[in-house]
Amino acid sequence: MPAQVTPPGELISVAGDRLHLVVDGRTDAPPVLLSSGLGGAWFDWLPTVDLLRGRHRVINFDRPGLGASPPLRSAPTLRAEAARLAALARWAGRPVIVAAHSYAAFHAEALARTCPDLVAGLILVDPSCESAARPRPHLSRVVCPVLRAVGRLAGASGAARLLGPWSRTQFMRRISHHDPVPPAFVRAVYGRGSVVGAALVENVAYREMAGDLIRLRRSRPFPEIPLTVLTAVGDMRSPDHGHPWVECHRRLAWMSPYGRQVTIAGGRHLLQTDRPDAVAEAITEMGPRR
Repeated sequence: MPAQVTPPGELISVAGDRLHLVVDGRTDAPPVLLSSGLGGAWFDWLPTVDLLRGRHRVINFDRPGLGASPPLRSAPTLRAEAARLAALARWAGRPVIVAAHSYAAFHAEALARTCPDLVAGLILVDPSCESAARPRPHLSRVVCPVLRAVGRLAGASGAARLLGPWSRTQFMRRISHHDPVPPAFVRAVYGRGSVVGAALVENVAYREMAGDLIRLRRSRPFPEIPLTVLTAVGDMRSPDHGHPWVECHRRLAWMSPYGRQVTIAGGRHLLQTDRPDAVAEAITEMGPRR
């Protein structure tokens, strides 16, 4: 992170990882753990955090290599990501409410299935839904060093400073109605070669994690905890229950006897930015374990 841009929060050691954490809200309130989508950063949740800080203790973090967290050399795996969430839940004071966006829903569901005692409830925010995925070879272990080298080269050559922020801008136009993040933070984060490399690695690992989650579902039942699936329908011409995305999310909600699906109009995929009111409401309405 450039010296002229200082991110909020701090770097802490959790289960051997150095992670950038931003903790906000009331220290005596129920803890909420936020997990960003593919290539995301802590600032994607800022509009939602603004609405939560009066009612919750909010723990917002960056996965290794993303946001303001230092990179790791190992490739991401579903088991490692679930273990990282478990360590953060223990650090925060279990059990926690977990809100996970998009790709991070894989990690959050794996946490709930493997460590149900750590999870008070789960909110999946327009989650990635790959119910037909198949386990596949973990090529990211081979490709990961190459992609990280590409990131380092992009950083050393200056290409990351140009392409990284530009790529985020183009991506945001597809998934959100607006970007409330200060441009200085966007340049500071996505202008780093290590972030470019980490985002490329997560993109490769996506299908692997989807397949591993299908395999985990066969051996570990979903616990009887509250589950809310938020479905963004702002881009859908016919956002009815016949839409494949809506139906896939409905099946996710059925994983729990206390599950429910809520369709959110007026928001695109990055609901925590477009409809922070709906995300915050789902979190605060999450009841205690029954």
